[in-house]
Amino acid sequence: MLRMAETLRRVLSGYSAVETREDTVEAGPPLLLLGAPGSGKTALLFAAALEAAGEGRGPVLFLTRRPLQSLPRSTGAALDPLRLQKIRFQYPPSTRELLRLLCSAHEAPGPAPSLLLLDGLEEYLAEDPGPQEAAYLAALLLDTVAYFSHRGGPNRDCGLIVALQTQEEGDSGEALQLALLQRYFPAQCWLRPDAPGPGECRMRACLEPSGLGPRTEWCVTFQLDGEMKITRWPTQAYDPSSVKSSSPGGQP
Repeated sequence: MLRMAETLRRVLSGYSAVETREDTVEAGPPLLLLGAPGSGKTALLFAAALEAAGEGRGPVLFLTRRPLQSLPRSTGAALDPLRLQKIRFQYPPSTRELLRLLCSAHEAPGPAPSLLLLDGLEEYLAEDPGPQEAAYLAALLLDTVAYFSHRGGPNRDCGLIVALQTQEEGDSGEALQLALLQRYFPAQCWLRPDAPGPGECRMRACLEPSGLGPRTEWCVTFQLDGEMKITRWPTQAYDPSSVKSSSPGGQP
């Protein structure tokens, strides 16, 4: 079994830094994290924030509509106050406030973030679900991380992960919206339920890294106490046809 940090980086390789040299950190492509309600998207985002906060780079900006009721447990790093201090939580309550926050990013004091996380994109899109508004918000997110990358200095790119809730039976409007967002987020990670063991909740994570490598699959397990474990999916259990048919549009 790979170490937790190594496994997490591979599961979310689209979000985090890919170290090419000791003095060079290059962010992967923007990553869209997709899954049904309760699939563990927020826990994975928080784990990604902890990993990025421990890399010795800039702070992490975590945007969500409402405060987290509890901090998901992922590793011992969740108890590290130095890492938690590097995560900046902000709670824009509406699409208008989210847009205002992103547009004023150049005015924020302090070092530029090394990672931008947005949880619950569907809640913001629901206020005005038209394709033009979705495209504008996606473009503004990309523009914001491009600015953070420029402000961070040479070879200090800012990564981006956005979590979007999907329905088990998506309608045509959701499919159109998702197709539009995929133009802006070339890498996607799909979460789908799997048969759990006793006292646990288990998800199957399928990562499409968009040209950075082949699709990889992982098992994300949540224990009753909230602890999250990530392991490689057994290769013998891989069934392309079942994965393909489990999501709208022929996605994994």
